[in-house]
Amino acid sequence: MFTMPRALPHQVTTPVVSVLVRLGVTPNMLTVAQLAGGIVAAVIIASGELVWGGVVLFAAALLDGFDGSLARSTGRVTRFGGVFDSTIDRLFEGAVLGGLLYYYLERGEKEESMLVFATAVGSLCVSYVRARAEVEHVQLYDGLFTRAVRIVVLTAGLVFGGLRIVLWVLASMTLVTTLHRLFVTWQRLRDSKPGGA
Repeated sequence: MFTMPRALPHQVTTPVVSVLVRLGVTPNMLTVAQLAGGIVAAVIIASGELVWGGVVLFAAALLDGFDGSLARSTGRVTRFGGVFDSTIDRLFEGAVLGGLLYYYLERGEKEESMLVFATAVGSLCVSYVRARAEVEHVQLYDGLFTRAVRIVVLTAGLVFGGLRIVLWVLASMTLVTTLHRLFVTWQRLRDSKPGGA
């Protein structure tokens, strides 16, 4: 089973978090700033400035690597904070893909438009399977194309080109990751005792 790293190394987060604490920045501020950055990236991408859109996308996505560490270091870890962060993550990704979809629709690119749509659906399914599995007490971090990987791959396509190929990869691999997570969930539920975690 493939499991990708879920957080930035503490050697990276610790000094940044220390600065954020001194500045009085809260975890929710970072989360909202991430969404704002995602919306800006979406607008830039929709306007046709793909490279700059990719740069802003990556910069905004980096903020998501610090809000959890900031919450832990300031004792502000809450259950609602986790729900809020996950919700913003979905809105962030949806906004960016929405901007890209607009870009292709404006240019009459049907294949690319369908690939963006498929990527959006696949990304939602990857996240949904994990959320639904957790309701059944299955902790699920498995999968190759997690959100962080999707952001990095999309950023690479926007900045360096080859976006059509990148979209094929994203559309197909989000489906593969969804199926993989479903299989892992089935295995763990099958092997667990009734009513067990």
